[in-house]
Amino acid sequence: MPDQTEGPQDDRTRIAQQFIEAIPHARALGMRVDELGTGRAVISMPWAEHLVGDPRTGVIHGGVVSALMDTCCGAAVMVHPSNPTSTATIDLRIDYMRAAKPGQRITARAECYHMTRSVAFLRAVALDEDGENPVATATGAFTAER
Repeated sequence: MPDQTEGPQDDRTRIAQQFIEAIPHARALGMRVDELGTGRAVISMPWAEHLVGDPRTGVIHGGVVSALMDTCCGAAVMVHPSNPTSTATIDLRIDYMRAAKPGQRITARAECYHMTRSVAFLRAVALDEDGENPVATATGAFTAER
């Protein structure tokens, strides 16, 4: 029997978690949904040797960071109060600030700061366990299907 205390936000949270779990690359990269709120998401992934872009330094590949940020932004769209049923990336600009520290978990935080009838606008940041200086920042536009 469903929990009678669940509300619309709980439904959106469940949908966003299912959205992440249904994406094969998110599972393959070990992504974990850490937090979901109204139009915001926090998703992290562990460092893994098979995701390293430079074997000499052990630094994670930039494409992996990009995938994490893209997925986190999509999750933030899915938990927006306007109740989108699906989303897709229209545009995502990522600025890489520095290499993530080898061996450290990377966490992306995304927030939907503006929503039109069919487009969501987002900002995101990726941090390693150092947490002080961003590994990367992003701005993007995503579809918001209803």
